[in-house]
Amino acid sequence: MTIRTAETSPLVHARVAGFLYLFANLFAPITLLYLPSRFIVRGDAAGTASNIMASESLFRLGIVGNLFTSIANIFLVLALYQLLKVVNKNMASLMVIFSLVGISIAMLNELTQLAVLQLLSGADYLNVFTTEQLRALTYFFLRLHGQGLNIAQIFWGLWLFPMGYLVFKSGFLPRVLGILLVIACFGYVIQSFAAFLGYDVSLIFFTGWGELLLLLWLLIRGVNVEQWRKRALESA
Repeated sequence: MTIRTAETSPLVHARVAGFLYLFANLFAPITLLYLPSRFIVRGDAAGTASNIMASESLFRLGIVGNLFTSIANIFLVLALYQLLKVVNKNMASLMVIFSLVGISIAMLNELTQLAVLQLLSGADYLNVFTTEQLRALTYFFLRLHGQGLNIAQIFWGLWLFPMGYLVFKSGFLPRVLGILLVIACFGYVIQSFAAFLGYDVSLIFFTGWGELLLLLWLLIRGVNVEQWRKRALESA
């Protein structure tokens, strides 16, 4: 019984991590790419406010989707920690720290979208503002939400560096995945700082492959259990 547990444990962590990765990536493209393009009319506060009021339920679902994605990512990084700590516990801990910082920023950032709903609620206490002011504030908070995502994206990138290192050194996952994760790290960080400097840079082609292929590998192949057990014995 003990031997069976030792053999299946890394596969369980791999499958759980793969499933959580899949869950998070199902919501992220919709809530981070599709919905903003549907609601936000660049430079048009009135049009943006009208779009949100016309589809308020969808806007609220976007907020819920972002929060669910963040929660899934908490459990994801814990599953990956259990899987990769046998390689280097300090680097695995750094991976968790970077991830949790990014998750915390992303979750708090949803307050800006909740502020949008308050501004468009028609509550009596908002009568001190004109309609134009409320629309302008709505647009402001949506733009602020985008800047908050750029800050979170720095840490979405940084956590991939220790993870890429651990995957590369592990021996129980393909080394090429580790290389792709490190490339993704620099892609996310460069894209964020470029945005702060006023440049519209899209590096999604470079940032997406590492995580997508790792997700598929964990779900389909899992890990080399024999190599994982060997690393576990070495780190004990």
